[in-house]
Amino acid sequence: MTQPAAAPAGGAAQPGADAPDVALLVTCLVDAFRPSVGFAAVRLIEEAGCKVHVPESQTCCGQPAWNSGDRDGAAALAARTIEAFEGYDYVVLPSGSCAATMIKDYPEMFRAEDPMRARAEALAAKTHELVSFLADIRGMTGVEAALSGSATYHDSCSGLRSLKIKDQPRALLASVEGLELREMQESDVCCGFGGTFCVKYPEVSGVMAGDKTRNAAETGADLVLAGDLGCLMNIAGKASREGLSIKARHVAEVLAGMTDTPAIGEE
Repeated sequence: MTQPAAAPAGGAAQPGADAPDVALLVTCLVDAFRPSVGFAAVRLIEEAGCKVHVPESQTCCGQPAWNSGDRDGAAALAARTIEAFEGYDYVVLPSGSCAATMIKDYPEMFRAEDPMRARAEALAAKTHELVSFLADIRGMTGVEAALSGSATYHDSCSGLRSLKIKDQPRALLASVEGLELREMQESDVCCGFGGTFCVKYPEVSGVMAGDKTRNAAETGADLVLAGDLGCLMNIAGKASREGLSIKARHVAEVLAGMTDTPAIGEE
């Protein structure tokens, strides 16, 4: 695979004074394991004509606690997130699973009589997964990035089933100069990560991950892309253990033309 072309000269254009204020929720995995995804998200949001803010008080969105049955713990984290992010025009996340938690689950964390319920609903209404925000809200139809090679796309469960994200990443990736998209078999089937699922059911998870990496590798693509870092770390780890040559990257890195960093799991 050849080296990526440089990003457009000068980077993103500076947003105008009337540009919407977008708060980026970086997510725990991006912050801890793949900060380059956060920087790519900033570039893409700015290219969509928005001003980006990254509230320093942000923490976990509460998804692990909610999925594990800790309603009180999840609600406490949700309340903290709402307070940090409700003052912006939009909230954007480079993760379908975290975005789905805020959009679908936050209102359910608070009882109808709780004042936080209305605030959770208001935040949910202006929260979006990154690629969906670019395509569906800002009307972005293409990017200026270039990458010589081929890629296949994995549809993460939360993004696909909860947020209906499927065509948007493919449409934007089709505009990346030099990139060939190759569809894998069962692109919409779970990779086996599922948060705590891979811990509770490691044998089942391992089989599912093996199916996913095999389907991705059989396309002959250089890269497997997705919108959720948890899925990508799971896929990259399995591919490495199986000695497969396919590499994993977050879709934002490719769309932003920021692929000069090592692939996920590489030194």
